This record gives sequence, structure tokens and C-alpha cells, in this order.
Amino acid sequence: MARTESNMMPLGTIAPQFKLTDTVDNTKKSLKELKGTTGTLVMFICNHCPFVLHVSAELSQLAKDYISKGINCIAISSNDIVNYPQDRPELMAKHAINEDYIFPYLYDQTQNIAKAYNAACTPDFFLFDSNLELVYTGQLDDSRPGNDEPITGKNIREAMTALVNKKPINTIQKPSMGCNIKWK
Repeated sequence: MARTESNMMPLGTIAPQFKLTDTVDNTKKSLKELKGTTGTLVMFICNHCPFVLHVSAELSQLAKDYISKGINCIAISSNDIVNYPQDRPELMAKHAINEDYIFPYLYDQTQNIAKAYNAACTPDFFLFDSNLELVYTGQLDDSRPGNDEPITGKNIREAMTALVNKKPINTIQKPSMGCNIKWK
């Protein structure tokens, strides 16, 4: 399992717009319609990455904990499905249902959205405020497959809670780490 760190998009960057297919209901959804009133967490994930599978339950819980506070979550998979067929859209839909994702799980077939976000790994996280300005990019927490650190979502939860409470978000942010995005 290759370990790739996120590229750390500069804070203050405006979220690139997109309109992608939601694999669960097969409808096109845009960032404009999915964004939260307080903030929006865009997560680049996939079905097969051990780093994503390790934290999948926490991703589901994050959405459940923060949607009522105005932060919507959006997951995007940009992996090449020819060489990684386990990431095909129909399997994304099954994964989303099995993992109890209450957020849309979108498919980036062209990989243009991953490139626009400068996403590098799965999972890769981008938290935007109500104006879609980047306020946090980095790791979920210190847990990784096999390192025995508990999965808490500590780093993202601190940023999301600060955003909800209109408090400053720590600008010292540690990159996420996971499998590289499977480019075509």
C-alpha cells in the first residue's frame, strides 16, 4: 500500500465548482446545490483504499454530527475504473449504502475535479466556509491502518467545530495520507 501525502491546497482558495453524478441516485449534483450554510467538506475517497476503509465509519459519523450544524459533506471518487474496477460507480453506490453515507458519493469520470482540487490521495480532505473559501486541508486524525492510534477525526472535527462556532481555525495543518489517486 503506497503512502501518498495530500498536496495542501493554499488556505483561502475558492472551491472549484463541479457537477458530477451521484452514484446512489444517478443524478447530476453541483457544488452550488450541495454546499452547506456554514461550510462544506469535500472528501476524495474510493472504495478499495485501505486508508479510506480504515476511517469509513468515522466519515459517516462526521456527516451525521455536522449536517445539523450547517456543514454538508460530499465524497468524490476520481480513480481510474479501467485499472481499478472495484471503484466503478455501481460499486460506489453499494459502498455508500453499506457504509451508511448520508452524503452524496460522486463519480469524477474525467478526473478533472481531482485535478482542480489538486487532490493527491484517498482520503484527501478540503473544508470550505460558507463562502466556499478553504479553511482546512489535511488529515482526519493521526490514525492509519496498523498504527494502533484510535480513529477520532480529531483534526477535522476541531476545524469543523471552530467553523461552526465562528472561531479561528488553526492554520498549522498536517497533510492527509493515503493511497494515491489512480490516474488514467
